[in-house]
Amino acid sequence: MLSRVTPKSPEDCTDMPEVRAGVDSVDAALMELLAQRFAYMDAAARIKTDRAAVRDEARKKEVIDNAVARASDLGVPVLLVAEFWDRLVEASIAHEFDQWDELNADD
Repeated sequence: MLSRVTPKSPEDCTDMPEVRAGVDSVDAALMELLAQRFAYMDAAARIKTDRAAVRDEARKKEVIDNAVARASDLGVPVLLVAEFWDRLVEASIAHEFDQWDELNADD
């Protein structure tokens, strides 16, 4: 079993193995968050009674705008975040459509 060692902060890293350990830790946390996000998409598919409600362009814009604003506050490249979040939201919508169709296949 691998031991979990808390990585150093970026400011405290002095060599590439420390940097890589930090990146790997962040990537693992991101994967957990993505799993949680897609679980919410599963919940949305279960709750929505109309397939047409799956795609909500106003909500998509709101989610991307919120991500871009937060990226700006944190000094993260805004254009990268806008493109990434657009792809994430589109993938989430596609997943929700798949889930909705599966849940409502007998209707």
